[in-house]
Amino acid sequence: MKIIVTEKLAEAGVEVLRQAGDIDVDLRVDIPRDELLKIIDGYDAMIVRSNTAVNEELYKKAGKLKVVGRAGNGVDNIDMQGATSRGIIVVNTPDSNSVSACELTIALMLAAARNIVRHQDRLRKKVWSRNGLMGKELLGKTAGIIGLGRIGALVCTRLQAFGMKVIAYDPYISDSRFAKLNAEKCAELKDLLPRADFITIHTPKTEETIGIIGAAELAAVKEGVIIVNCARAGLIDEAALGAALKDGRVAAAGIDVLAGEPQAVSPLIDCENITVTPHAGADTFEAQANVGRTIAEEVLASLRGEMVTNAVNLPNLLPNELGRMKSYLYLCEVLGKFYHQLEKEPVEKIEIIYQGEVSDLETSLLTRAVLKGLFEPIMKERVNYVNSTLIAQNRGIEAVESKKVGGADLNRSVEVIVSGRSKNFSAAGTVFSRNECKILQVNGYSLDLNPSPCMLVAMNEDKPGMIGQIGTILGVSKINIATMQVSRDKNNNAMMVMAVDSVVPREVLNMIGGVDGIKKVSFVKL
Repeated sequence: MKIIVTEKLAEAGVEVLRQAGDIDVDLRVDIPRDELLKIIDGYDAMIVRSNTAVNEELYKKAGKLKVVGRAGNGVDNIDMQGATSRGIIVVNTPDSNSVSACELTIALMLAAARNIVRHQDRLRKKVWSRNGLMGKELLGKTAGIIGLGRIGALVCTRLQAFGMKVIAYDPYISDSRFAKLNAEKCAELKDLLPRADFITIHTPKTEETIGIIGAAELAAVKEGVIIVNCARAGLIDEAALGAALKDGRVAAAGIDVLAGEPQAVSPLIDCENITVTPHAGADTFEAQANVGRTIAEEVLASLRGEMVTNAVNLPNLLPNELGRMKSYLYLCEVLGKFYHQLEKEPVEKIEIIYQGEVSDLETSLLTRAVLKGLFEPIMKERVNYVNSTLIAQNRGIEAVESKKVGGADLNRSVEVIVSGRSKNFSAAGTVFSRNECKILQVNGYSLDLNPSPCMLVAMNEDKPGMIGQIGTILGVSKINIATMQVSRDKNNNAMMVMAVDSVVPREVLNMIGGVDGIKKVSFVKL
């Protein structure tokens, strides 16, 4: 089999490929596009970084392509739908630079705390003076971590080694995970801001986290705080941070990510009390060597039909059963996706109950599908069937399978019960003989619902006029309703589920939420 490498790969990765006796490696770094399209049909796999466009144009020419390896995390340059529809496995290396990003966070924090860059600037101007550049020690201070995932946890343990108290905000991490890391949990971001002497951000960039630190949040921080961001541009309002740096509310900052990079025109660049780097979080010899080795090993394993840790899309797992399981895999993902889009409480435990014929299938893979659906709405990294159980373990979530064997054919179903700190959530569904998926209940409300890509879920008082008011708001907002179901309980409550043809913007949700009798409204994207 043949592998083409189109962008620079660390020598450690190249060596792994060369030592594989059954592989021919073709290093064609920076190959012109037209030439790549002419020869790609001769390769079983390709390894790229971020510059090679792996798209429909390429897929049409790549008749033998089985695997695409992305040496790095993001896969924006890869057409995932085109790969999946052709059975092409896409693998990447999301964990390979975690330590590198963590250590840059610590470096920027120390540089900001001790004014290292400003001291250096004075010396280069032949000025020997420490006036006005008194530093801060980390010992005994409080570090506030926003986002306690993979990198946030690494930062947590290292800051504790400096003798810092760690408080953290992450609504999607379980209490047991906080306890294991010896970090105090803040229920709301507003509880962290006025207490932290240092704040560092480690969240994915999602609709929920964009602008998570803005003018209002900066007004609430402890005066003289130091802020670090090595995660993603856009998490901090750069104009607001620039203003806070100039007026002294924020004493200093360490920033590795800027809006508009690599042509960044951020106001932060010109602030004196900032240490700024050009998205260098992964730029260490060790990280790049790790990326190279990992992607080489993943691509080789995929070509040989072995299980891979970082499969980004659906690989050809269990080929003898996949056809039979396909509809159940979809159903399980759908059931998992409901929770975090309807609830905010961290998950402590998730139980999946299989009843009827589905209990005879490879339920461990179906459980992975439920977990994939659970984590996808809240994670930056693409979650897959291989890594979903590991993510659950890392977040301190217990995943349990139960089976009810036998019963009538119509009783075949999958039920998901999610346990939070103070309450449970449930959803259930089935697959009919024509492979048609149905949602049977959500949180105890009975339904007969075909999953739709865009759905509006409203909890309301069971009284006249509710449907009409919501319909009017959606109509005025040019949002078409495809189908609708209403289910009610014995306590004068109802659940309304509408399949809509487009995304419902936040302002429309706020209008619906303001209707008298509406208790809660959420947009669910499947």
